[in-house]
Amino acid sequence: MPKPILDAVAVSTTDMTRAKAFYTLLGFAFEGGFESDDHVEPVRRAGEPRLMIDSAALMEKLTGEAPRAPNHSIFAMLCDSPAEVDAYTANIKAAGFTVLVEPWDAFWGQRYATVADADGYRIDLLAALEG
Repeated sequence: MPKPILDAVAVSTTDMTRAKAFYTLLGFAFEGGFESDDHVEPVRRAGEPRLMIDSAALMEKLTGEAPRAPNHSIFAMLCDSPAEVDAYTANIKAAGFTVLVEPWDAFWGQRYATVADADGYRIDLLAALEG
């Protein structure tokens, strides 16, 4: 039996407009994607998993409890270079979002940073160190 393929990563939000603004800073494009009051999905490239953003109200209705952002990363975004990690982190900080771990050269050979969206979901930004 073939292995299942990762199809989607989901987060919830209490402010859809702010969530879209944050994920736009990470390069997601929402125009032309799926959008309703309680669920949005940006456009995705071929072979890329979907990002699903659901309203906290919808998630509470579906699961019976209010969603809570975890204290660990939900997913990681692979950047093309260490400079790109720095640039994304700077843009996120300048837009007023939280940078939890400033970019650093990790001992495992990556430039690494951790940011949080408006609801506290953590996203790692990483790129292989050059050289």
